[in-house]
Amino acid sequence: MRMPRSFTPVLLGALLAGLAAPGLAVAQGKAATSAAPAAQAFSAADVARWKATAQRVTILRDKWGIPHIYGGTDADTVFGMLYAQAEDDFNRIELNYINAMGRLAEVEGEKEIWRDLRMKMYIQPADMQAKYAASPVWLKNLMNAFADGLNYYLHTHPEVKPKLLTRFEPWMALTFSEGSIGGDIESIDLKELERFYGKRPVLASVGVDKGFDPEPRGSNGFAIAPRRSANGHALLMINPHTSFYFRPEVHMVSDEGLNAYGAVTWGQFFVYQGFNDKLGWMHTSGGGDVIDEYLETVVERDGEFFYKYGKHEGRMRTAQINLPYKTPNGGMASRTVTAYFTHHGPVVRQEGKQWVSVKMMDDPLNALTQSYTRTKARDYNAFYKAMELRTNSSNNTVYADAQGNIAYFHGNFIPKRDPRFDWTKPVDGSNPATEWQGLHEIKETITLLNPASGYISNTNNWPCNAAGAGSSPQCARYPAYMWSLPENARGRNADRVFKEAKGLDVDGLIAASYDTRLAAFEPLVPAVVADYEALPESDARKAALLEQIAVLRDWNLRYAIDSVPTSLAVYWGQEMVAEHGARARAEHIPAVDYIATRLSPADRLDALVRASNRLQADFGNWRTPWGEINRFQRISGDVDQQYDDSKPSIPVAFASANWGSLASFGMSAKQKTKRIYGDRGNSFVAAVEFGPRIKAKSILAGGQSGDPRSPHFNDQAAMYARGEFKDVLFYKEDIERNLERKYHPGQ
Repeated sequence: MRMPRSFTPVLLGALLAGLAAPGLAVAQGKAATSAAPAAQAFSAADVARWKATAQRVTILRDKWGIPHIYGGTDADTVFGMLYAQAEDDFNRIELNYINAMGRLAEVEGEKEIWRDLRMKMYIQPADMQAKYAASPVWLKNLMNAFADGLNYYLHTHPEVKPKLLTRFEPWMALTFSEGSIGGDIESIDLKELERFYGKRPVLASVGVDKGFDPEPRGSNGFAIAPRRSANGHALLMINPHTSFYFRPEVHMVSDEGLNAYGAVTWGQFFVYQGFNDKLGWMHTSGGGDVIDEYLETVVERDGEFFYKYGKHEGRMRTAQINLPYKTPNGGMASRTVTAYFTHHGPVVRQEGKQWVSVKMMDDPLNALTQSYTRTKARDYNAFYKAMELRTNSSNNTVYADAQGNIAYFHGNFIPKRDPRFDWTKPVDGSNPATEWQGLHEIKETITLLNPASGYISNTNNWPCNAAGAGSSPQCARYPAYMWSLPENARGRNADRVFKEAKGLDVDGLIAASYDTRLAAFEPLVPAVVADYEALPESDARKAALLEQIAVLRDWNLRYAIDSVPTSLAVYWGQEMVAEHGARARAEHIPAVDYIATRLSPADRLDALVRASNRLQADFGNWRTPWGEINRFQRISGDVDQQYDDSKPSIPVAFASANWGSLASFGMSAKQKTKRIYGDRGNSFVAAVEFGPRIKAKSILAGGQSGDPRSPHFNDQAAMYARGEFKDVLFYKEDIERNLERKYHPGQ
């Protein structure tokens, strides 16, 4: 069951008749004297080793502050890369590992204990330490270098005060081994987890809910075959849609063949989306169904819990999980929760009289191996071999290489299942037929290699149109659990753009990937115009909407900074989704599709009245150009960005991916301002041509550094807002010509 990142909570039924409270007692710990971490004293031997490694590493910062790390071995380069990351934003690195190890409540307070419980059900230090000990030497060396680079940074920057982690250990790399923005584990609903284990009333969520699917959770990947390019070379567009500042831009080079450039998730030691001198890879969210829920029939006997399985019963495994948290006065307290596990996985909620366990991929060692080894692949066969580890669980992959190949992998980790069951819903855990039957081989999954159409496109949508009509996979040949995601407006827009695209170079690929059409409005605008024309003259909306309808009727459906219809259409669409999004979710229909197919004329017209009124109230005129509303603003290095209409910002033309904008710029934070300030969407973007010599361009939201005092905090912001890219400095001679600083770590 590919669960959404945050599914609607379901009210829990009563506990099984006759059951005692299922071991859910929560023990209150004594408050500690202080929550502040003690300063780490590093040994002389550690420091000497780090200094020796640092001398084998050279960091070249180019004019944009992008670090190009050169090392003798891969491990040397990893050491330097983590050191350079910490220079740019240690805070985000530390927070990623605090969260990955289930320790967020120790810095954020009791409200985060259920998030910590969710992580600790899967990640325990002793288990990670054992996996580290069993790792091959080459990978152990990289994990050692990961920890050494961060610890050397802390040693050489005593003014930096960690929130919690004063020393990094090599095994910690295994807790965060796959670079997705959320990861599979986020599909476990925290409210349901608290209901089950907290045994206390849970209030309705007060989080942001605009009625949309998560904004705009996913990415675009486009690959162009040589016959559609200007120079006879394959091209790749790398366009993740993530929260801004989630990944910086790096370049890793070693004498052992490493030469990877791209986006690295803060704190990881591999390029997650990027390219080397021979090939490139782009991940988009939502491959196949990789997570399943099992309904467990539970009974209690002599103080122990058992669950039905076939004709027998299995004993429920229990684990005492300690959950320390920071108290309001700055001290520490803790709760201890008895967590329950079947052979399927941890119990995470209750549905009616049954408990619900979750089964998902849990193979951090191979996941970390795959994440790193694909960066060193030199051709399609080597890349395919890395994919055969099958531990990339949450993503699709779009690929291109210097031999002219383009390829697509719809998912990677896909369990085999009995197709008789509906895997979109929880299945009967007592029925052995619902067990996973191993993993699908890659050749059994949905893939493409050099389609006749000459292009590949994925926008987190179904793969059935990944290469256009006649060249795409025939989805009916595959189990439904491999391809259940629907088509989306971006997918329809991309198909329109790329089926006509010819003679593309890097600049042409960027232009195509920033096509300005808002495809979601294609059915909506004609519908509302027809609704208006059908109104009787006596209807008050006939006069009230006269000018608005004229503006929409004449609109070319393209965004622009000076476009009034873009403002009106987006606000109108937001009104419809806010009003009807709950019904769309209840019927499992994407919100934008729902408003395009299910609304009445009155629904559309009334929403247009409300949108006009809101624009008038917020901006003094409903005829406000889009660039006055849609803005980029970065005024602090905080992870939780705050926005202010009175402070400087930059107009942005491209819009939310929800409206079919290929270049995505959306606001997921609760809007406390009149203007829209993007915080998700295009973040790191790169276009690459794989000729005899790599040619690439890239852009970051804001800049490389998380420090507002740095010249590289916001130096790319204006270019980003215009959709203008900088040249990627891939070759050392080019880096040297555009050099800002050259140094060894610690200097």
